[in-house]
Amino acid sequence: MVMVPFITAILTAENVDNELAVKMAIATSMATIVFTSVSSVRAHHKRSAVRWDVVKALSPGIVVGAAIASLGVFSALKGSYLALFFALFVGFSATQMFLDKKPAASRQLPGPAGLVGAGSVIGFMSGLVGAGGGFISVPFMSWCNVAIHNAVATSAALGFPIAISNAVGYAISGVHLGNLPPYSLGYIWLPGLLVIATCSVITAPLGAAAAHKLPVKPLKKIFASILYLLAAYMLYRGLFNL
Repeated sequence: MVMVPFITAILTAENVDNELAVKMAIATSMATIVFTSVSSVRAHHKRSAVRWDVVKALSPGIVVGAAIASLGVFSALKGSYLALFFALFVGFSATQMFLDKKPAASRQLPGPAGLVGAGSVIGFMSGLVGAGGGFISVPFMSWCNVAIHNAVATSAALGFPIAISNAVGYAISGVHLGNLPPYSLGYIWLPGLLVIATCSVITAPLGAAAAHKLPVKPLKKIFASILYLLAAYMLYRGLFNL
């Protein structure tokens, strides 16, 4: 949610067409999660917080949903429409975060078919916005009576199948384009991936440790305020190019 607007701005400044810049920002952001999820989940795993049974059950659906998004819908949609969708998604997420909305734990995790279906939705939605899926998987698991610290840690582990499936799809679906900037792998901008992944792998364990120690509510409101600004920027990028 933070990286996509910044990568969009950088690519636009490098004279990449806005429609393509938005798509490459989403794809590059997703590709970085391949690396950050590994670093983050190690920190959560050391605290025995990851529900690996849930990861295993959701992963097949995630792969299916990610393939539909990254190989089909993502390449078919205009970048401006993806920017608008991203802005609405981030605005909604920021509002939920600012109000500290939590779903009431009202049921247990569904059976194998239900978890595959839930994974498909998580993988698909993640593929459209370039996020790791926590915006859906954490509320879903909380609703199903998974303890919040387990839900957050398990969401971090789910980031890897989400990211690798979507990243492969972005690389394949964009490889035929002739107007890509130098050092691109399909829609993935490799220089941005290298720099962001390197910095993020170093700092992700710090974030995972801080998540267990810092006051959550004030931080949520600060982060939500930042997200509103980023959502406004992407809304402008989408409307400007319709």
